[in-house]
Parts: sequence; C-alpha cells; structure tokens
Amino acid sequence: MHQRSLHQPDGEAPTDALWLLSGTGEGPPLAAALLAAGWRLRVSVVSPEAARAYEAHPRLQLQVGALVDAATVQAVLQELRPRWVIDATHPFAVGISALLEEVLAPLQYPRWRLARAAVRGTGERFSRLDQLRQIDLSGERLLLAIGSRHLPAALAASNAAAHFARVLDRPASLQLALAAGLPDAHLACLRPDLAGSGAVERALCRHWRISAVLCRQSGGRGEALWQELTQALGLRLLLLERPADPGRGDALPLAALLEKLGRP
Repeated sequence: MHQRSLHQPDGEAPTDALWLLSGTGEGPPLAAALLAAGWRLRVSVVSPEAARAYEAHPRLQLQVGALVDAATVQAVLQELRPRWVIDATHPFAVGISALLEEVLAPLQYPRWRLARAAVRGTGERFSRLDQLRQIDLSGERLLLAIGSRHLPAALAASNAAAHFARVLDRPASLQLALAAGLPDAHLACLRPDLAGSGAVERALCRHWRISAVLCRQSGGRGEALWQELTQALGLRLLLLERPADPGRGDALPLAALLEKLGRP
C-alpha cells in the first residue's frame, strides 16, 4: 500500500509529470524534447550555474541543490508523483545514481536512465586516478579535463613536468582548482561548448603547448571532443575509465528514450 501511495493511488489518473535528474550536457536538450512532447517536468540540478543551462518554460520547474539522502528523494516523489524518474546524470556521478536506486528499486518505481553514446577511439585507459603513478609522464605538459573535484588526486599521482586544467566557470570549481595547487596561469574557467568544434579547447592546447590530455571516459560529446582534438593535434590521450554502473534501471539512448516515454 505504501508503494502504491508514492506512485498511482487507486482511481487516480496517470500524472503528466516527469522527474529528470541531470546536468548541463545531455540534460537541456532532453528537457526541451520532453517539454515539446507535452510533459510537465521537474529538473534537479546541483548548482545555480547548472540551472542557467535550461531555458524557462511554463511546464518546467527547476530544483537546485544536492539530493543528500533517501528522505529527500522520497519527499520529491510524494510531492510530484512523477510517472517516471529519469536519471540523466553524469556517468561519474555514481553517488546520486546509487541513492536513486536505493529508494526506487524497493518501490519498483518506474524509472529510466539515459545511456550516453559510446565513443570509439584510442587512449591509455586506467580505472583509478592513483594508477597515474604507474604511467610515465615525465616531460609531458598535461591538461587535466576531469572536473575540479578530481584535481587533487590527479596532481598527487602524476609525475608530469607541468599541469594545466580546464574547469567549469563557477566559483566553487575555481576555488577547488586553486586549492589543489595549480597557479592562475595554468587554469582556464569556461563552459565547454559540447555542440561546437572545440575551438576554445584547441586554442588552450596550443597556448599551453600541451602534449598530453587526461579526461574521463564519460561517453557523449565531451569524450568525443577530446578524442578528436588529441588525434588532430597529435597529443597523448589518457582516459579515466567509467565507474561500474550502480544499477540505475533500464538504460536507453536519447532517441529510444524519447520514443519510450512518448506523450502524457
């Protein structure tokens, strides 16, 4: 009975609401497509900066802030009663995906996960940042494109001659990068244009005379951009492998997910 009360009570018409958890990459185009299909949408993002990536819409509600525990997730389910929960978070955001699974699986709550497109390419792959110690980077000028939270671990393990980083254009990211010990001149704060040609990233590589790039095997346009750039510029590419999937429900690529969800 408790399980049913969180979703569809007896006699209640199916809701036209969806709950989308996402970021700034695949999230905005997915949200736009769902709104165009007629859904009422709540999008959960971590920061105000991420919220700005979503265009205003009368059927769109943005929820800003981390989902810290099961009670927070359950409160949203009780209030919104979404027909489906859609996990389109970053593949490395395993904490939030595991939390969703912890709450939704026992309830058998309908949920889907957006599967990022796999990227074919080259690169030296490893599963943990501390394994950088086993890779000879002496003499390399290494660009770290792995997110500001991972910079301390990467810098502690790398023996590269010089380190540089591209971080998101928000104060928290810059503070983390500076706290990790990177000098101002070795930092670039920008929001990647994942739909573009990577012109800014290309310019950074040339300006800093980068010889190697470390990025995450996150799939989608972000990883594809670094595959393309490193091959075009003749740079060494290191890939931090995607964490194990914490069991986030059935995963579908964008087109198949939109077809499955259909209209309210």
